[in-house]
Amino acid sequence: MTTLTSPHDLIAAVPFLLGYQPLDSIVLISLKDDAVGMAMRIDFPEDIDLDQIDSFVTHLERENSECALLVAYVPDHILDCEPLLKAIAEALEVRSIALRESLVIRDGRWRSLMCHDQECCPPEGNPLPEFKESRITAEQVAQGKPLPFADINELVASIATRETPIEILNELELLAPIDYNHSAQPLQREGAMAVSNFLEEFKINGNVNEKLTALVLMRLHDLQVRDFALGIINSENIDSYWSAWRWLLTIAPKSFIAPVASIFAAISYERGDGVLAQRALDRAFADEKEYPLALLLRRVFAAGWPPEMFATMRAELHPKISQTIFGENLGVA
Repeated sequence: MTTLTSPHDLIAAVPFLLGYQPLDSIVLISLKDDAVGMAMRIDFPEDIDLDQIDSFVTHLERENSECALLVAYVPDHILDCEPLLKAIAEALEVRSIALRESLVIRDGRWRSLMCHDQECCPPEGNPLPEFKESRITAEQVAQGKPLPFADINELVASIATRETPIEILNELELLAPIDYNHSAQPLQREGAMAVSNFLEEFKINGNVNEKLTALVLMRLHDLQVRDFALGIINSENIDSYWSAWRWLLTIAPKSFIAPVASIFAAISYERGDGVLAQRALDRAFADEKEYPLALLLRRVFAAGWPPEMFATMRAELHPKISQTIFGENLGVA
């Protein structure tokens, strides 16, 4: 995310950080070395819950945030939001996290609680700026970022299975799962190579042929293949791989969704798309109620793991997985 230099910039940045236009929400954004980091959102609470506030702010502490930005999208029925925002500011102060800005957005208007100049920030607020005319919007679109969804419902719909092509279903019928009573390594190797080919073909064509897609879906049931798929992500390819797993998630048939959704959730979280990551886990659980990786990721997300820890974990685990599958240490792809 580009540097935020004004309240207008912040208002335009929040939907890009979340992936959708929030309503009735509290959004807290981490800053470290003046760079925008994790953005977190909760539903606007009816009452001040100090335990909830403490949990909310603790995520920034774990990310070693130096400063924070706070934006409140106030529901119509909430008459006074300032005591809640003051409690959040105090929780930040206790953790030595400086609050750089605190904005209130209500009824199409915004005002800053940090600004006491009534000409700049009158009590009734200023009209919200036009989103599409913002510098932030122009820069994000120029960098290839899609426009945020209109609301969370549109966001959820974007990763729903539309319809699995019959050709992929036919190819899946021809494939057998790995028989672990015999040597699994040849088929694990086949699966890992299929994942690599799938990602490269998607990067070139924006889609993948039915036979290779079916092979990836089948082999992702193997934990080694699935973890290999997680391990080959890096800072250079994460955006294109995110698009590939998102595409696969929208066409994966029932009983093949959980591994794909979990991988997509992990990538989304690492990219800062925390809300989308949680919705992807919802899809994983709908497909397999106790899917272990999804359970682990939900705990990790709730604990507020800094996204960069995923990169560290991959660097440690991927060579070991490659050794198991290929019999050699390939390093991080």
